[in-house]
Amino acid sequence: MKKALVIGAAGFVGGYLIDCLKNEFGMEVTGTRLTNQNFTHEGAEIFDLDIMIKEKISALLEKIHPDYIFHLAAQSSVAVSWKNPQLTVDINIKGTLNLLDAVRELDYKPTLLLVGSGEEYGASGAEHGQINEETVPKPGNVYAATKATQNMLGSIYAKAYSLRIISVRAFNHIGAGQAETFVVSDFCKQVAEIEKGKKEPCLYVGNLSAYRDFTDVRDVVRAYAMLAESGKYGETYNVGSGHAIQIQTILDKIIARSTARIEVKIDEKKLRPVDVPKIEADVSKIKKEVGWEPKLSIDDTIDDVLDWWRKRV
Repeated sequence: MKKALVIGAAGFVGGYLIDCLKNEFGMEVTGTRLTNQNFTHEGAEIFDLDIMIKEKISALLEKIHPDYIFHLAAQSSVAVSWKNPQLTVDINIKGTLNLLDAVRELDYKPTLLLVGSGEEYGASGAEHGQINEETVPKPGNVYAATKATQNMLGSIYAKAYSLRIISVRAFNHIGAGQAETFVVSDFCKQVAEIEKGKKEPCLYVGNLSAYRDFTDVRDVVRAYAMLAESGKYGETYNVGSGHAIQIQTILDKIIARSTARIEVKIDEKKLRPVDVPKIEADVSKIKKEVGWEPKLSIDDTIDDVLDWWRKRV
């Protein structure tokens, strides 16, 4: 049985990836969390790990000896990256370098999947329409810049040390359990609170004119697993739906699912200093080389996220 290590398993994607690797791909899965994170999963043994300490990474890799490593640990909020750029750089760049060096020093070569973001392309999205992997990244925020750096470091290490590294640029992925700092979860939580009478019937929003490429997290983790098994080393793959949708349309779909009368107001604090008008993935490469494509619709996902919040507010 192949062994998989999910670094940063306590985040939004981690539990979904563990389930996918174990149930759909038959792998033995181990995950990591920070010492202050109260995260367990019945499908995996979970270890404490701080990726800022390289020696801890090395010790865990020697202990587990994984065939596949999925690097999810990151500061992944664009909004937070504006507020705390130093933290974002430390985790996303220095932490990744620690992992790369730990893998380089092993006496065998596991496959390492580095998870990046469609945000890396930045303004290139507005210039090129659908964005393929050859599009030159033009990061427009701190988070995107750190992920673009991660991608370059992965490419350098793959070539210099013949490491089995595959990089992903995942576009907006959404689903039940995502933090409310992300737009779909934020809107759904506010609607659930309004329905329960826990807040005024006013939904606060940021920029509604932007277009983003949303994919259900369950489709995304399936892409990760398929790439780890059959992606090409040293390559980068887009993961997305291939269809951008306007945030206004997302909002309309969520409000339409509520019986409450809801007023919409702009919240200046939710506006970003820089916001790319449109980001849409060209996913023809992963479809052709790996055979992956998304199965779940945006409507299915919105239903799940809204139901999840209705049970919790």
